[in-house]
Amino acid sequence: MHLSRFAEEIVIWCSPLAGLVRLSDQFTTGSSIMPQKRNPDAAELVRAKTGRIVGALQALLVVMKGLPLAYQKDMQEDKEGAIDALDALALSIAAMTGMVRDMEPDAARMRAGRRRGLRHRDRPRRLAGAHAQDAVPRRRIMSPAGSWQAAAARHRRCDEAAARRRCRRSSCASAQKRWSVLSAESSVKSRVSYGGTAPKNVRREANRWPKALASQATLT
Repeated sequence: MHLSRFAEEIVIWCSPLAGLVRLSDQFTTGSSIMPQKRNPDAAELVRAKTGRIVGALQALLVVMKGLPLAYQKDMQEDKEGAIDALDALALSIAAMTGMVRDMEPDAARMRAGRRRGLRHRDRPRRLAGAHAQDAVPRRRIMSPAGSWQAAAARHRRCDEAAARRRCRRSSCASAQKRWSVLSAESSVKSRVSYGGTAPKNVRREANRWPKALASQATLT
């Protein structure tokens, strides 16, 4: 299931509308009518493999559901689905490992997306949290912050510059002072809880997992 969800992310990231990452020819194929187009076929197939694996689990549960707590001949039917699921899982893990190593992020496209306001839903919450430190009531900032975003959306101007101008025109001096908390960098760094996106969290997990997997491999 997790591999399938990750594969779906890759499919979206590779789409022309998003264009956040690129995969090489090793994991993509050209369209039959548009040879220049790169289809993330490997990710799509990993996403589909999950259906077979979930189906194998469902079939096994149906075989076992009516049996007493002892061996019955019915249980010879568990092998085919289990073996097929293991083969599909092994292939999916290999494909995803290759795609992760192969993908190239388009940093410029990501920055442009940030400026267009892909994180605009985060602004009111972050601004309210910052104002709480100044003892500014939440209701005083959520209303103007929400109105900035709504007005920007109505005028198709959810970008950084438009939000900054509205913040500067605000009568709430603290809102102007606290603009710095709304940067993309600040938003990412603020997620310091377990599983959060703060760089120190990511570095810690990146260092921890190779050691954990190596120790697990030693035990097995």
